[in-house]
Amino acid sequence: MFSIDQYHAAHNSAVIIERSSQGTIALTGNDRASFLHSLLTNDIAALTAGRGAYAAYLTPQGRMISDLRVIETGNRMLLGVERDIAAPLAERFEKLVFSEDVQAKDATDELAAIGVHGPSAARMIQNATGVSVSDLAVQYDNITAGSVTIVRDDALGVPGYDVYVTAGDAEAMRAKLIGAGAVTASEETTETLRIEAGRPRFGIDMSTDTIPLEAGIEDRAISFTKGCYVGQEVIIRVMHRGHGRVARRLVSIVLSSGPVPARGSKIHVGDARVGEITSATASPKLGATLALGYVQRDHAEAGTELTVNGLQARVYQSLD
Repeated sequence: MFSIDQYHAAHNSAVIIERSSQGTIALTGNDRASFLHSLLTNDIAALTAGRGAYAAYLTPQGRMISDLRVIETGNRMLLGVERDIAAPLAERFEKLVFSEDVQAKDATDELAAIGVHGPSAARMIQNATGVSVSDLAVQYDNITAGSVTIVRDDALGVPGYDVYVTAGDAEAMRAKLIGAGAVTASEETTETLRIEAGRPRFGIDMSTDTIPLEAGIEDRAISFTKGCYVGQEVIIRVMHRGHGRVARRLVSIVLSSGPVPARGSKIHVGDARVGEITSATASPKLGATLALGYVQRDHAEAGTELTVNGLQARVYQSLD
């Protein structure tokens, strides 16, 4: 259930975000960076210990297999993906290894990722772990101390971190963070923060039919200066020949009134259906219903008038 107290804590103090839907793949071996670099959309070869990147893994047709948060710790890479993708994706990577020194393992059941988000998150993490995260200034910067890895991730629109610990230590770490002052946030409160931040989630706002350019993640997920990767030809063709124009765009939409629309609700301009909703919430920030959804590109500009379930709406912003 959504909690306004938890919402305010995220903006004024810090909240603990449960990551039960997140899976983790551990990649080891001396060739792990070059191996992933040839597969993913971003520049993985450039990552050094303590750095990370957001990327996508595509089919040769440019459709998404998954998005990934790639964290180089110095002795392994941790790949953050949706939980139900972790095992088959780790197996897929293993099958792609030819002679490289690379090992891919689904580590979801071995590692727990505990999100801590809010302006006081850094202080509370230091109180709970004894580790200072003040130097983690850039997205996906990370530090490992003993069995704990802490990753900077501001995905919810406020300063944030993920604390990786062994599964057996997860409850004790949560207790320490609560003792430091963090408040546990519900899934519904977390979703509200995510939608307000305009961050699409794979499996909800992105799928295996999605081209990254449609979801507006290219600035974060794609390097246009690196060498070849799977699906690059399609992406480059759209960017260079099509000037980045895709048939649809993910946008955030404000509804003037009425109930929060369900996922799959149709979006219209006049009598013409132009898209559908992927996520929606009642936004305290706007005092209105806020949704994410795909619309035809000609209707993706901020301010475009729409209707959702017959209710007046408008494009709040294009997520690009």
